[in-house]
Amino acid sequence: MATDIQTESYDVLVIGAGGAGLRAAIEAANTGVTVGLICKSLLGKAHTVMAEGGVAASMGNVDDRDNWKVHFADTMRGGQYVNNWRMAELHAKEAPDRVRELEKWGAVFDRTKDGKILQRNFGGHRYPRLAHVGDRTGLEIIRTLQDKSVHANQISVHMECTIVELLKDQGRICGALGYYRERGRFVVFKAKAVVIATGGLGKAFAVTSNSWEYTGDGYSLAYHAGADLIDMEFVQFHPTGMVWPPSVRGILVTEGVRGEGGILVNNQGRRFMFDDIPENYRGQTAKDVEEGWRYTQGDKNALRPPELLTRDHVARCINREVKAGRGSPHGGVYLDISWIKERMPNAAKHIMKKLPSMYHQFKELGGIDITTERMEVGPTTHYTMGGIRVDGDTQMTAVPGLFAAGEAAAGLHGANRLGGNSLSDLLVFGKRAGEHAAAYASSHEQGAVAESVVTASTAHALSFMDAPAGEENPYKVQQDLQSTMQDLVGIVRREDEMLTALERLTVLSARARKVHAPGNREYNPGWHTCMDLTHLLTVSEALTRCAIKRKESRGAQFRDDYPEKVTEFSKINMVIRKGADGAMQLEEVPIPAMPEPLKQVIEEMK
Repeated sequence: MATDIQTESYDVLVIGAGGAGLRAAIEAANTGVTVGLICKSLLGKAHTVMAEGGVAASMGNVDDRDNWKVHFADTMRGGQYVNNWRMAELHAKEAPDRVRELEKWGAVFDRTKDGKILQRNFGGHRYPRLAHVGDRTGLEIIRTLQDKSVHANQISVHMECTIVELLKDQGRICGALGYYRERGRFVVFKAKAVVIATGGLGKAFAVTSNSWEYTGDGYSLAYHAGADLIDMEFVQFHPTGMVWPPSVRGILVTEGVRGEGGILVNNQGRRFMFDDIPENYRGQTAKDVEEGWRYTQGDKNALRPPELLTRDHVARCINREVKAGRGSPHGGVYLDISWIKERMPNAAKHIMKKLPSMYHQFKELGGIDITTERMEVGPTTHYTMGGIRVDGDTQMTAVPGLFAAGEAAAGLHGANRLGGNSLSDLLVFGKRAGEHAAAYASSHEQGAVAESVVTASTAHALSFMDAPAGEENPYKVQQDLQSTMQDLVGIVRREDEMLTALERLTVLSARARKVHAPGNREYNPGWHTCMDLTHLLTVSEALTRCAIKRKESRGAQFRDDYPEKVTEFSKINMVIRKGADGAMQLEEVPIPAMPEPLKQVIEEMK
């Protein structure tokens, strides 16, 4: 190995220090193996902190009719039945234990009057199921897991470090090559097992709730290492992102606002969600405003308001209102929680207690007092249901020794994720990934790291600073990529537009090979962007190819040219892998048959 390249050795390397990565690292360390934890930013700054509404777990603390079977059925229905049913089963069964475990480790959840963990309503969930800490649940989870990890002597943290390539020996994982963002110094991590927990790909789009780290790194690293990607077409557009002022466009407005009684209205003051209720949810949706209000206040005999339908549906309804000219002045609609003053005394104090972050966010960033004024909101790129294909029980990929968890892994959510399922997902499968990665590392020897691969990869990274001046600007290429994906592969899709997107991606790939970041490695964000482009282009192509191939509308994918569901597509997942010639290959893979007991659960829950 080159003498100027630092080398670290661990049994398990966890890439990503959000909820899934931290939980995986903790579980692996608990078995006694050594663990390296990679943060792209700083420990505690992971995007998980932006998850505000709560963590979904069927504890039945507010409504004792809730149980794992209802949660399983809700998750499968929300995912339009293309979910990995084994993951949905494990998730529903294990989520309550993971939440109680967090509480034991010090998480301070909101409480019911009799001292149990309080649970709130959320879109797509039949009963109040989201354990929460006001509207700062993700922050509390990260704080708790971070504290726990700091006390685990087996975990070594590498902050502001980015992985550029996964390393293999004879087909199995043997480590990763990275660099420290501050100084640009390369580092080789030798590892017997690697867990990818890098989150999503929101920065491939122009309007997103995702933070700067979400450039699709994990998907791309796994794909180029030989793992499969699955169902990349399913990208969730959260219906309520801030649309004003421009500087905060896309920042998330938690679904908890609607769970606490917030309503969506157009510029005519009409509560338009009552105009379009899907047939398969009609029997679970309030018949009128009065019943919807009673549901948000805990009436067990009331049905949920249409604002709490699944995110894909709500986002499309908002998009429809804007396109029809019934939107707000800045291209969204109005979300109004202030109206509850008509129904309860001290409404302002109630809102500030239940939604402190939302109150502060709009007051400080938008100059809007949500206790008296309406918010302007619109759809924002939020979450990737697709991702790295994993085994439902172990979370291992097609590459031996490579695991994935959280948003980086696919299967649990199917075509559309229910709110709150992301936090329980990262807890349940972060634990499983860490456990099985540690078991794999304990039963395998360290593979050999090929110096030739490290030399070639570092040379490629450094080449971005060697290009002649006047070549492509990485920021401009990224901006053009984001515009392409937002305009042509966004909320509403058409084949002709997506084929145009593929053509543009080919051109953008050629431009990306000519990007130039003048200067040197120290404090050079342009250089980082040059390397991000490889990941962004990989995931954008995978997403677009899957979206073209799925000629139907299902969950988060809405095809204007194929507006209905098609039975044949309910039985397959789209699988993307790297061909021997380096080209992207797409295969339609049948979904394994669901066991009869689980089929019966779904029938019972209808």
